[in-house]
Amino acid sequence: MREERQLDDRKLAVLRAIVQDYVGTEEPVGSKALVERHNLGVSSATIRNDMAVLEDEGFIHQPHTSAGRVPTDKGYRLFVDRLTEVKPLSVAERRAITNFLDHAVDLDDVVTRTVRLLAQLTRQVAVVQYPSLTRSTVRHVELVALSPTRIMLVLITDTGRVEQRLVDCPQPVGEAMLADLRTRLNAGAGGRRFAEVPRLLQDLPESFLPQDRPVVTTVLSTLFEALVEQTEERVVLGGTANLTRFPHDFPLTIAPVLEALEEQVVLLRLLGETADPGVMVRIGHENAYEGLNSTSVVSVGYGSGDETVAKLGVVGPTRMDYPGTMAAVRAVARYVGQILAAS
Repeated sequence: MREERQLDDRKLAVLRAIVQDYVGTEEPVGSKALVERHNLGVSSATIRNDMAVLEDEGFIHQPHTSAGRVPTDKGYRLFVDRLTEVKPLSVAERRAITNFLDHAVDLDDVVTRTVRLLAQLTRQVAVVQYPSLTRSTVRHVELVALSPTRIMLVLITDTGRVEQRLVDCPQPVGEAMLADLRTRLNAGAGGRRFAEVPRLLQDLPESFLPQDRPVVTTVLSTLFEALVEQTEERVVLGGTANLTRFPHDFPLTIAPVLEALEEQVVLLRLLGETADPGVMVRIGHENAYEGLNSTSVVSVGYGSGDETVAKLGVVGPTRMDYPGTMAAVRAVARYVGQILAAS
């Protein structure tokens, strides 16, 4: 049993070395190169035998008649699953995250900066989902009179998201009535989950004078519409040009990848379920969308406090620096969560 375990560990070490060398050099890896570059403690012949076993088991394959081997999707999967540690970010990288995101002025700016930062750190395509409104709570409802019969309703969430709606009222609205309605809306909805608000405010019109109820009902109708609209189905993309850096990884064409990245539904599916906060890695054919079979996706949840409200991640070729990419994605997500919690 112990000898079998040692053999498994040695084959894993050989696979890890092949992945590292192939990611770094873009060239198929042979046994001689492994002996020269890695202290594996065994002969070239033993490594050749291990490579033969790894190839038979589908972890590596020979792309052409050369002696070198490259990892398969299965090989990358084992490499990721058996990672003992995620490569830590350098001090300069951590400082870059802090400096770049600290200057964000609102949620849109946070998302835009996050996409640019992830693309620069990983040199991949960055994908960031806006915080889910269905998981948000109401921080404040503001009512701004634009004219006697038109109001701007502003909904501000705990994640810093701002939704604006125009309300055309059936009759003129005075300042005192508008202030009273604003106060009562915030008393009932402030700090509440979106799903709770309609139930809590449904009887609000009855507490107003009969002549004011049509206005209250109209404002409430607009607020409820803002609460239930599926505006969380929004994803921002950046760094698509990075794909052109990998001509060997997309030898035929990157067109299917670009087409897939244009579809919001595909991107949301790639990022995974919002409720799962952990780092998720989907490799090659693990991606259900055929156009992305030559890519890997690394994603993680982010949110305010302990709750995950959305996902962010990167898309790149399967020949990816997984430890470094996972570290960057996780670090950026953690910092974005801190910004949301403080906002």
